[in-house]
Amino acid sequence: QSAELPLRLTGNLNCHEPVGADDTTTLDKIIDSLTSIANAHRGDPNAAEISLKIGRVSECGIDDSMDKVGPKVLILGAGRVCRPAAEFLTSYQNIDQVHVVVASLYQKDAEETVDGIKNATAAQLDVSDTESLSNLVSQVDVVVSLLPASFHAAIARVCIELKKHLVTASYVDDSMSKLEQAAQGAGVTILCEMGLDPGIDHMLSMKMIDEAHALNGKIKAFTSFCGGLPSPAAANNPLAYKFSWSPAGAIRAGRNPAVYKFLGEIIDVDGSKLYESAKRLRLPELPAFALEHLPNRNSLMYGDLYGISKEASTVYRSTLRYEGFSEIMAILAKIGFFDAENHPLLQETDRPTYRIFLNDLLDVNNVSTSNTKVNGEETGGHDDELISRLMMLGHCKEKELAVKILKTIKFLGLHEETQIPKDCSSAFTVICQRMEQRMAYGHNEQVRLIIFHRRYTSCILHIAIEIILVQTI
Repeated sequence: QSAELPLRLTGNLNCHEPVGADDTTTLDKIIDSLTSIANAHRGDPNAAEISLKIGRVSECGIDDSMDKVGPKVLILGAGRVCRPAAEFLTSYQNIDQVHVVVASLYQKDAEETVDGIKNATAAQLDVSDTESLSNLVSQVDVVVSLLPASFHAAIARVCIELKKHLVTASYVDDSMSKLEQAAQGAGVTILCEMGLDPGIDHMLSMKMIDEAHALNGKIKAFTSFCGGLPSPAAANNPLAYKFSWSPAGAIRAGRNPAVYKFLGEIIDVDGSKLYESAKRLRLPELPAFALEHLPNRNSLMYGDLYGISKEASTVYRSTLRYEGFSEIMAILAKIGFFDAENHPLLQETDRPTYRIFLNDLLDVNNVSTSNTKVNGEETGGHDDELISRLMMLGHCKEKELAVKILKTIKFLGLHEETQIPKDCSSAFTVICQRMEQRMAYGHNEQVRLIIFHRRYTSCILHIAIEIILVQTI
């Protein structure tokens, strides 16, 4: 396209005529002239502004990026996983250069995600705007949705209509399952559960199961443990955990009901009791790791998908954490920090402090425990007040556990005399905001991805352990 540049430049070039984008000679002269102006007026705010604008001319807008040769991938979302995904796709060498567009509700988030990544472009998009979503999807070959699972069905319908493939890392739910026939009719591939868990764990599980079946073996029992844990050096907080994904998603996952089969018996676990169902795990192959595991959603359906339901008396998929994580999370839930309903205190114009909000959740102002005795020890001060409240409300039966909860509260800053931000309207958003700030991986900290599978066949026990060390940027 041509653009009018009504600028009087240094030298004899007076450009007031349309300049074509392919007129490289004239454009080079323009850039050289403006660079001279900027260099001649270093320190002048106006010159700095000119230099900045010229620098932006070379940036690729969304429409220009679609003209690039090679496959084009649209990543929806700009969360923690998006930048590594964009870096991986744009660096893939075995096919033509992949161009990635990262789209987010907020342009600034998308720009920060692609900053410094060659062949990556930022775009602003509200996925609830079907017309805008369709326009962007129509320009790419593949869509990768890293948004919450509740958005996937609507995105999938647009992809099916436009015959574009879709990849997600989320579990398949009923809303997605109902689209299978439409996707097949459109010749569209929709790949779900393409993360670590679910995803890589499925691949390793099927590898072991297929190997057993190839030897005419029968799976008597199958157990799978999977988790992304901070390396011991990075597990430096009371929960011994850090987030490489959304804290909100992690907390919601910890409230899901679960069902599995153990020695022929079907075990149901209510979502509100999931953390209490955690069991300690010690692996002889990993003696330095004190771990625990929680049942992970519906294991029975994977018995069917893996083709072992009829032969295996135990089918169990679980999530790994360091020991003690679930105990603390269960009590945070009892306190009320995972409640998603709008809280009255957080609807007021005058924002409460974290301490005032914590006191409200623990009902500190209604029943004082100052100078009371807990297990024969006199208490006093705010810390002791909180410990006493935790025990008197029945959240903690032992003082040692109450002290752990207090340490967690203080680490997260939930006791501080600073105002809660206006965008926090519930206890859930408060705890997510604090975890986002205090429990993110730092520069060069490492995460260990541990996948541990056991399969019992008719004559032998097979164990597979995969430990992948990942260093954050």
